[in-house]
Amino acid sequence: MQIKDSVVLVTGANRGIGAEFVRQLKQRGAAKIYAAARSIDSIDVDGVEVIALDVTDPAQVEAAAAIAGDVQLLINNAGSSSGLTLVESDLAGIRKEFETNFFGPMALTRAFAPALAKNGGGAILNALSALSWISSPGATVYAASKAAAWSLTEGTRIELKAQGTQVTGMHMGMVDTDMTAGWDIAKISTATAVAAALDGLEAGDSEVLVDDTAKFVKSTLGLDPAERYALPFG
Repeated sequence: MQIKDSVVLVTGANRGIGAEFVRQLKQRGAAKIYAAARSIDSIDVDGVEVIALDVTDPAQVEAAAAIAGDVQLLINNAGSSSGLTLVESDLAGIRKEFETNFFGPMALTRAFAPALAKNGGGAILNALSALSWISSPGATVYAASKAAAWSLTEGTRIELKAQGTQVTGMHMGMVDTDMTAGWDIAKISTATAVAAALDGLEAGDSEVLVDDTAKFVKSTLGLDPAERYALPFG
């Protein structure tokens, strides 16, 4: 999938990784960028089309698909990390996180798949996490939702292959954003993460491991869980 002259929609485009996607897409020559977010007041970028989009709202997803019928690349970036726990937290809060991190990308994929087919196949890039493959105290609900999103990525890659749609998963450890501000751990910049993801997308990669943390975590998948969780992932 080549970015130059393409039409792209980015969810969660108002800050952090999403805002960096918009910046780098412009640098790489995207013809049109739809910057979508629940809160659009902070999106102040020349030359982009802003769309109010809560990925958990079916009506807004449908409206976005109607507005952006020329999309060739869908970047499912919007995400939520609540710090909730699987056993003790309120089930409504857990479901809300899954609505954003799993059902949201699935809804966008379903809504835009016909447009992507009509526009030549195109691509979908899903922002995932190293926590797709391992859990962590303080992020067990987030990890579960990202594991589901990883499976969504794998499944839709199979289902959309016939229409020529490339589906790429972007896995990362800690990226320096508002979401990770409370974590005292080494982080990579949003610029580094996004550049690696877009390079991999343009190379046709199915999976992009943007940092050493993601590479290390994936390398441990064949180990017994007792061995894996004794390793220093931080």
